[in-house]
Amino acid sequence: MTASSSAQPTLRTQLTRFIVTGVLSAIVDYGLLVLLMAFGIGYVPAKVLSFIAGTTTAYLINRRWTFVSDGSRRKFAAVMGLYALTFVLQVGIFAVLYPWLIGVGAGAEIVPRMNWAQLIGFVVAQGTATAVNFVVQRTVIFKS
Repeated sequence: MTASSSAQPTLRTQLTRFIVTGVLSAIVDYGLLVLLMAFGIGYVPAKVLSFIAGTTTAYLINRRWTFVSDGSRRKFAAVMGLYALTFVLQVGIFAVLYPWLIGVGAGAEIVPRMNWAQLIGFVVAQGTATAVNFVVQRTVIFKS
């Protein structure tokens, strides 16, 4: 980073911060998903609610720390549009993978109330959405 406090961090710094933020946000997202499903909420509504919580966490941290950006309405609207796209992508992937994985036997419990189908479906959906988010945020929304 240069002497200017508003200068954009380097690609490496942004990527590192994005990954750290993503891990924290994924913990929020996955933890809530497992908790809601344990309370009997269906896998799609549970994923919708967990996505909202994880995404909100990611936006708030990434805007200030990862991309060192002001909170302009235009950028907020752009990120919300991107999150709408990744919402469809992430929830859609999970909604397709989870029942399929249960059918192929990936539902064996790891610990009570957590299973492989949840974990694998979550990781694939989250990984895809994370890659799309980083590229679009860095190259379009928060570019310097």
